[in-house]
Amino acid sequence: MTSIVLGVDGLPRCSWSQTAPEFPHYHDTEWGFPVTDDRALFEKLCLESFQAGLSWRTILVKRESFRAAFSGFDFYQVAKFQQDDVERLLSDASIVRNRKKIQAVINNANRAIEMVEQEGSLSTFLWRYQPNPALAAAPQTVTTCAESIALAKELKKRGWQFVGPTTAFAFMQAMGLLNDHLVGCFIRDKIQHSKK
Repeated sequence: MTSIVLGVDGLPRCSWSQTAPEFPHYHDTEWGFPVTDDRALFEKLCLESFQAGLSWRTILVKRESFRAAFSGFDFYQVAKFQQDDVERLLSDASIVRNRKKIQAVINNANRAIEMVEQEGSLSTFLWRYQPNPALAAAPQTVTTCAESIALAKELKKRGWQFVGPTTAFAFMQAMGLLNDHLVGCFIRDKIQHSKK
């Protein structure tokens, strides 16, 4: 179970932030901070999809390689990828080489373009599924919620791949749709104050 621990600077943090060298910075500067940029939202959906069955650390340490491989997650560029790009990515040892997940990113880039055309932006659509803030009263104790289930269902209906309810929930936590830092974590308070 996740608890609060003191970092080397003496500040209280979610204990998971101290379990790998890459996590403190990610915890303190990214995880849970609200994001509305479409490219960043698309990137995170893709990376969360790649994480399925793996650890987040595996993906995080390869993130720059993923960005290079997928044109900075510019979904207009990724949507143009063809079969030779799939084969190129399958031979790239710096990323996770899973054919179905690679093909899903390309598919989802096309779906993202459709969504921008229909909704105005990815952000407009995705933030409609912001969970009830009351869910954060007991942070990091669940892996899905009604909103993540609904989001995954709607994305599937629109043709997205590899975005199930657990992936959608992890996305919501990371992109700040839900402030899921533990009570007592100094970042939880920082995020709350930034919203006022």
